[in-house]
Amino acid sequence: MNIKDIKARGEGIFSHPVFVTLAALLCCALWGSATPAIKIGYSLMLPEKDVASTILFAGIRFFFAGVLTVVIFSIARKKVLLPKKESLGKIGLVSVFQTVLQYIFFYIGLANTSGVKGTILTGSSTFFAILISSLIFRMEKLNAKKIVACVLGLGGIVVINLEGLELSMNLLGDGFCVFSAISLAFSSTLIKIFSKSEDPVTISGYQFIWGGAFMIAIGLIFGGKIHVGSIGALLLLAYLALLSAVAYSVWGILLKFNPVSRVTVFSFTTPVFGVLLSMLLLTESSNVKIFNLIAALLLVALGIFILNFDPSIIKSKNKMN
Repeated sequence: MNIKDIKARGEGIFSHPVFVTLAALLCCALWGSATPAIKIGYSLMLPEKDVASTILFAGIRFFFAGVLTVVIFSIARKKVLLPKKESLGKIGLVSVFQTVLQYIFFYIGLANTSGVKGTILTGSSTFFAILISSLIFRMEKLNAKKIVACVLGLGGIVVINLEGLELSMNLLGDGFCVFSAISLAFSSTLIKIFSKSEDPVTISGYQFIWGGAFMIAIGLIFGGKIHVGSIGALLLLAYLALLSAVAYSVWGILLKFNPVSRVTVFSFTTPVFGVLLSMLLLTESSNVKIFNLIAALLLVALGIFILNFDPSIIKSKNKMN
């Protein structure tokens, strides 16, 4: 067997339906686990849950996540992953939205709302990305499928915050989680624009490092403190850093060897995993009625599924069989 045959067999594994399904679900489960892991981290590492300490906690996580991303892809590509000089401005702009703004809003928001609500609210970023890409950047057109998906997904935000017939949102909690989703949507659109001429892995890895370093500095300047005084706390911090690096790496491999829609269709499971893991691992009360929770989760998951579902993939599989 020659080198080309070995390479072809390796690529075949990455495209095998079983591998794609299991690997994609692993990524979504990792991303879904971030919310309860962060909430647990608050109790283990933040003696005082003030804003500065929260930002410091987030900064440490993403600085090391960026380092791990660069290391993993440098090893995979057998060369050191370094940004081009002309890419520095783009990395900085993405870092502002994807790491600094998104996670300052997310970590503060999550400290002031339940893990269940935070998971569903931040899952709305997919729908905000569609609206931003279509209405602000004019990168794509809004068709019927996208409009239906957005209505369902944004409807989930309304349902999760309903108390009877009144809309009840906590600005520093629920509101900041929505702002986090909007920031992520802007960063996703920017990466899509920049990746036409730049390496998206390099942009993402270094924007994590830069954004994380900036947040660490801000946290320290304003007196933030974290206490990693136990093995459990250290392992949790390591898990949060590995989470982003591993999930991003595996997701990138899947996208490289498969059609985008075949992979992204699984993203509807991320809020499902997030809600289930939050309910399993956290003892907090979400103050959300079970009917509202189920309805909101179904709306968000269905919206993401409709957005990413591509009937042509099923047709192509049937032809192959």
